[in-house]
Amino acid sequence: MNLLFDSFWRAVAYCLRPRVMLMSVLPLVLVIALTLGLGYLYWEAALDQVRLLLESSAFVNNGWAWLDSMGLGRIKIYLAPLIVIFGVTPVIVVVSLLVVALMMTPFLVRLVALRRFPALEERKGASFLHGLLWSLGSTVAALVAMVLSIPLWFVPPLVLILPPLIWGWLTYRVMAFDALALHADAEERHTLFRRHRMQLLGIGVMAGYLGAAPSLVWASGVIFAAAFVILVPLAIWIYTLIFAFSSLWFTHYCLAALQALRHERAAVEVVVEPQPSAMLTVPAATPLIASE
Repeated sequence: MNLLFDSFWRAVAYCLRPRVMLMSVLPLVLVIALTLGLGYLYWEAALDQVRLLLESSAFVNNGWAWLDSMGLGRIKIYLAPLIVIFGVTPVIVVVSLLVVALMMTPFLVRLVALRRFPALEERKGASFLHGLLWSLGSTVAALVAMVLSIPLWFVPPLVLILPPLIWGWLTYRVMAFDALALHADAEERHTLFRRHRMQLLGIGVMAGYLGAAPSLVWASGVIFAAAFVILVPLAIWIYTLIFAFSSLWFTHYCLAALQALRHERAAVEVVVEPQPSAMLTVPAATPLIASE
């Protein structure tokens, strides 16, 4: 537990470094360009499809009538944009996570290793291709789990548990792997994943809950249309900064755990040299002198 909190505060301190803040702008530019490009091409079409789907539902039309009777009919103006936004938010989250993992995590790992663990040996247990395939496979599994869990979101407590848990699992899988890829070999990585699975998952779930906060900024861009151009990039930047913080948290935790594992094994592997066995000395025979 001490390691968990120690790595948390160190990650907070590192996030305030100018170099880290500057690095968080690079993924922001890429994600914003991708988001605005897709929004320009598909935003209106997506809104039309959602509105058509809502208007064809008898249940939704009854809801509109009830809202009109309560004087809240204007709410339906914002429903379609909100549905589209909450529908694309998981995609934005995944893209932000992968971009940070590919663009920022190697830099952050080297920064932490240089300042805290300069003597930690780099055993290069995973290549870039291995890490990429691991991240993509974990992402596909998380998206499948997210889609399959959507019906459970209508159960009030589960909507607050399942999405952060799934994103937490994805964050743990991607960022813990990247944090150890350079310094740990495959066996050490598997050992640390097994020993610290619950702590690493806890860090990921915390990052998942933090990642839900920018959705409020993202969604408010629909209500405050005049500030939409400012609020949406701000939300995406918060996503990248949160994932940068998560990457630092995983890096501090994983490298400290790796160093402790190696110290533990070094202590166990100390070989006590056997004492040399006592040599049995045979006294030299006294020569017999023939008597005359």
